[in-house]
Amino acid sequence: MLALQGDVREHLAALTAVGAEARPVRRPEELDGVHGLVLPGGESTTISKLATAFGLLEPLRARVRDGLPVYGSCAGMIMLADKILDPRSGQETIGGIDMIVRRNAFGRQNESFEAAVELDGVSGGPVHGVFIRAPWVESLGAGATALARHEGHPVAVRQGNLLATAFHPELTGDHRVHALFTEMVRRAD
Repeated sequence: MLALQGDVREHLAALTAVGAEARPVRRPEELDGVHGLVLPGGESTTISKLATAFGLLEPLRARVRDGLPVYGSCAGMIMLADKILDPRSGQETIGGIDMIVRRNAFGRQNESFEAAVELDGVSGGPVHGVFIRAPWVESLGAGATALARHEGHPVAVRQGNLLATAFHPELTGDHRVHALFTEMVRRAD
């Protein structure tokens, strides 16, 4: 669990609920021995700046290139994108998913909403999507697959060992997305 900023506690609880052994990562040496990583929702610009300041950005990029399973929700989706359509000055991503995202695409804080999301690979009906200043995917490259759409825009994407959602499943009590990611980690080991 990348624990620099954002809804770390909620993701830790969801991972624990699905049987994962989760721990916070704040320094490069804490990446050693990690079999999967969650990038939380929060503020993507702040996460980018803190990852750079803590010396984590390049080690994270290297681990993603080496096949580390990573799941990013909201700001985490932005961090996994190869390109941001509208980045803040100096904002960088970890990359890994061949997609272009637009920050705050569904609107500002007061335009946040909740919606049922049909998510490929998750059984039991739609997941409850909490969209808070959420991004959407403007375009996907050949290696990436949209797992869910809302209003025509991809809001859940997978590429290899990387999974990203524009919404926050960690805020709902429905742990199926975390279970999907945990299974991805187990299969990668």
